[in-house]
Amino acid sequence: MSLRHVVAFRMAAADADTRAAHAADAAARLNGLRGVVPSLRAMTAGANTLFPAQNWDLVLVADFDDAEGLAAYAVHPEHEEVAAFIGSVRSDRVAVDFEI
Repeated sequence: MSLRHVVAFRMAAADADTRAAHAADAAARLNGLRGVVPSLRAMTAGANTLFPAQNWDLVLVADFDDAEGLAAYAVHPEHEEVAAFIGSVRSDRVAVDFEI
């Protein structure tokens, strides 16, 4: 069993340009965790490019061997730094974890 972790974020900024810049920055920081967090098997993060008035601003798709791997990722210092940045610029977060 492997675990897929999917997270979507809405940025808090009122104007679309700032939301897009924050989402792009967050995506780059998340993608920078590849090869840094040992339990992270695969990750793709990207800022929304279409329909900004309707879609969420950022999505992350990450794969782990199991729930323990996800838990290790959550407390990894590099992830905590990225999460702190995202927490400072987001308004909403939604996540789904499922077996693949």
